[in-house]
Amino acid sequence: MTVSLETCPALVLNADYRPLSYFPLSLWQWQDAVKAAFLERVDIVSEYDRVVRSPSHEIRLPSVIALKEYVPMARRPAFTRFNVFLRDGFACQYCSGRFPVEDLTFDHVIPRSRGGRTMWSNVVTACSRCNLAKADQMPRACRMHPRIKPIHPSTAQLHESGRSFPPRFLHESWRDYLYWDSELEAE
Repeated sequence: MTVSLETCPALVLNADYRPLSYFPLSLWQWQDAVKAAFLERVDIVSEYDRVVRSPSHEIRLPSVIALKEYVPMARRPAFTRFNVFLRDGFACQYCSGRFPVEDLTFDHVIPRSRGGRTMWSNVVTACSRCNLAKADQMPRACRMHPRIKPIHPSTAQLHESGRSFPPRFLHESWRDYLYWDSELEAE
């Protein structure tokens, strides 16, 4: 069976051998990994059994690469819709239901019409149904309070939250660098 090159992404680790990101998982397409390896910007940690050739070179496709230069993580993550959803575990903060991203929205705990601002400490993930039910009411008036107080998360907190969502595909060579709830072998 021939494996498509498109199914051979490389897991990208920082220079400290930790993934750049857990969610989405830091992956590069095979072309980018080969180019970075050729330019000596990364160390190849593990390889697929698949080989690619040019007229003058042959290389096994990298499955895990580590950057040679450390990329510092931002201390304060950007305030984005995706990061709010990630902070809140992709769950509605009112009904606790988990929904696909396209069925989520964000809600201002203190409505903007009542002076609430669009910021980490006033925005939570909500499903459409709960968002419509709350409307522009104050939490006490509609008896809808977020289950977790909204905070400005650190990058480390978002990484930890992202680890709760393992990707659909995990190549065996990646497992030593990813730390989801997997059983460890005892010696």
